[in-house]
Amino acid sequence: MASFEQAVLKVEKPREFAALQDAIARAFAPEKVEKLLARLAQRRLRVRDWESVLTSGVFDEVEGGETAQSLYVSLAVSDQAQIRELYLFRVEEVSPKLRARFHRLYQYC
Repeated sequence: MASFEQAVLKVEKPREFAALQDAIARAFAPEKVEKLLARLAQRRLRVRDWESVLTSGVFDEVEGGETAQSLYVSLAVSDQAQIRELYLFRVEEVSPKLRARFHRLYQYC
């Protein structure tokens, strides 16, 4: 029986990738994730809709004064896919208690 093993892809723009990775990590830090979810609820965004969340500006506390969206657009498609996957992984790691409180954000429809 073969098991799934994620391929390791080389990041083409490590500085931009790291800045976005850090912004996502900061937003999902235990002390800040509730604020992030509240901001998404206020804007009536679905938490799994990466493109809408990115363009909403909730990650724009990126170092260097660049916006998260401009950094994301500058990445190669493979880097963008890795960032999107990282974000969605973090979305699913949110505690069940917060997910229940913000259940509308997590609805698919």
